Amino acid sequence: MTPRTREPQARHDRYCAEIEHQLRQLRDVVTSGADLSATVPTCPDWTLEQLVRHTGGSLRWVELNVRTRAEEEVPEERVPLYDGPDKQGDPAELDAWLARTGEELLATLREAGPGAPVWSWGWERTAGFWARRMTHELVVHRADATLAAGLPYEVAPEIAADAIDEWLEIVEFVQRTEPHDAAAELRGPGRSIHLHATDAPVDVTAEWFIDLTEEGVRWRRGHEKATVALRGPLTEVLLAFYRRLPPDGGRLEVLGDRELLDFWLERATFG
Repeated sequence: MTPRTREPQARHDRYCAEIEHQLRQLRDVVTSGADLSATVPTCPDWTLEQLVRHTGGSLRWVELNVRTRAEEEVPEERVPLYDGPDKQGDPAELDAWLARTGEELLATLREAGPGAPVWSWGWERTAGFWARRMTHELVVHRADATLAAGLPYEVAPEIAADAIDEWLEIVEFVQRTEPHDAAAELRGPGRSIHLHATDAPVDVTAEWFIDLTEEGVRWRRGHEKATVALRGPLTEVLLAFYRRLPPDGGRLEVLGDRELLDFWLERATFG
């Protein structure tokens, strides 16, 4: 089972709980003694502190959008404390800012409920959309922070699987709404990608078949033979699919047309 298979309120509650959990773990990285000025290998334009401030700012931006039931995008400059605390390089200040950010976001999301109408850039304009989006924003950026700090990283299987689902939904959405985006180059017959997690529990289906058709990307959960397969532990499959790990590093293996997988990873992006 994944969050998307539950009733809307249960799904929303699960995302809120995961946001709380992910924020707690991100704060643990901030207060771990890690060098906040170190470059983040997976986001080399940012230091660890800049990554944390970006993540917290995104959460604050979503909180204001949801709280005001925004009908159009709220400019970042209207978001209180969007850039974080004034003092730079202080883990205690950064941690306290993240803690307040999380408390405010979770209170707002829980008060709104999943169906509250809110502007979004995506296919669903509800508070529930943002609860899911921020869950996965935290999952991936916590990975960035954790890898930069040299700490171990793990994520619940149902959340990892749902993050892959959402990424594929975003690629589909971009192809529908931005036909000239780089993702359009993925179209074409006779090519497919299979993702295969080798360690998922029995209650989480963690295989995906991605069909690159003339009409666009189509995907479904399940085991099917494809042009290329990415195989390994679910967390590592997730991070490779989000371009946080090399697809053939560690316990991952690529079977079949590696060039097609690289072609996908270069073009299946957003933002």
